[in-house]
Amino acid sequence: MRRTRRTRRTALAALCVAATAAFSLTGCLPGEDKPEGPFAGLTGGEISDKAMKATSGADSLRMKGEIQDESAGGKVQMDMAMNRKGDCAGTLSMNGEGEAELIKVGDTIYMKYDEAFLRAQSKGSSKEEADMVVDMLADKWAKTSATAEDSKDLASFCDLDTVLADFEDVNSDATRGKTTETGGTPAIVLDEKDGKDRYTLYVATEGKPYLLRVVSKSAKEPGDLAFTDYNEPVPAEAPKGKVIDLDEDFS
Repeated sequence: MRRTRRTRRTALAALCVAATAAFSLTGCLPGEDKPEGPFAGLTGGEISDKAMKATSGADSLRMKGEIQDESAGGKVQMDMAMNRKGDCAGTLSMNGEGEAELIKVGDTIYMKYDEAFLRAQSKGSSKEEADMVVDMLADKWAKTSATAEDSKDLASFCDLDTVLADFEDVNSDATRGKTTETGGTPAIVLDEKDGKDRYTLYVATEGKPYLLRVVSKSAKEPGDLAFTDYNEPVPAEAPKGKVIDLDEDFS
């Protein structure tokens, strides 16, 4: 069972990388003129600062898209709703190889992996070991304590306070671009630069100036994340029926 527990930790670790690279959005472009229209009289940097402040003040949101993270083994796809209570619900994947469902309620994390995800995370194990993991866990709900040592990173990802920590006290010098729509919502485009890396931000022009989308053109960590469902309830409920207890059955 030692290999099975190590495989579980690997699978958990693969789910913990989604929020690592998308939020380094401090720019270094010079300020520009202050045109009329949405956010009249404001520079791109001032709009970006407003967006960061509004976004960091949200009680909940949904984050959907993908981001490259070589330390995690490649490209992470996610569709996660989360709130400030630390609850979350959604799906995660690595390199498009299968999918894992994730729910966190209180101090418990619930996971359900499909076979493709488990086999991808079992690379390096023998076929017998991979088959055993698939037989035990594929398409079955399992749970673990959110306070367990190998679950803390995943639990912190579900905590909106942690995810949005880098949005606070941002002093941006972005340049403002055209108005457009993203996801059917009117937005203004902002361009930011950090060395050779480029970022495009989409900020809502109606209602609160929430961040709607971030496109990273970083050579090492490209990504595209959309932010929706601000202040909406997070559908995080414990699964019904049989749930495998990883802390008891594989300790």
